[in-house]
Formats: sequence, structure tokens, C-alpha cells
Amino acid sequence: MNISQAAKASGLSPRMIRHYENIGLLQAPARSDAGYRQYNERELHTLRFIHSARQLGFSMDDTAQLLALWQDRSRSSAEVKALAEHHLQALEQKIAELQAMHDTLADLARCCQGNERPDCPIINSLATA
Repeated sequence: MNISQAAKASGLSPRMIRHYENIGLLQAPARSDAGYRQYNERELHTLRFIHSARQLGFSMDDTAQLLALWQDRSRSSAEVKALAEHHLQALEQKIAELQAMHDTLADLARCCQGNERPDCPIINSLATA
């Protein structure tokens, strides 16, 4: 299949597929006589794997490590679990940071009268931060 078909089947854009090839995350596929990329089922499966890892928020480096582990049949699941747990800790920290931002902004919005007067606790808070 060509890159457009592979993109549609994997949920990625052609641009992202080319990017993954350029950074070495995906091996360059065979090309037709006219120079068009031709993807097979194995490459499509790899694209879907990459897409799934990225949707879970794994970094490019972590995705590359997961991809290498996936392709290494002698891997230990402990390596995979360690990567996942590290990413989970980072997500939990980000969630806590986002929740704190949400709570602060919600409090400020509740305190703001939202009327024609210039007094605004949101502006005051930003100015004194």
C-alpha cells in the first residue's frame, strides 16, 4: 500500500510517517519503480504500534525503546513494565500539576465579579505572582 493508504490504516498522517522514517523509528519501506513508498503488513503493524505508544503519551525515545523491546522476543517484561511505570509516574505528576492549575483558576474565576468595574482578582493575581 502507498503512504496515504498506510496513513489511513494506521491512524497517522503521511507527514508523521515520513517523520518516523527520518528519525529512524521506522525503517524506510521498499519503493515502487516510480519512487513511491510501498508499505507491507509488517510495516503497517509497526506504524500502529508507534501510534498506540504515542497516544499513551510515550516520548519518542520511550517509543523507540518500546519498539525495540517489542521486536526483541528475548526481552523481559520487567523492562517494559519499568518504562510504563516511569511514564505513569510522570503522568501522575502532570495530572497533579494540572489539577492545581485548575483549582487555582477556578477559585480566581469564582472571585471575579465579571462586571463593568476594573477590579479583577484574576488580573491582580497574575500581576502579583
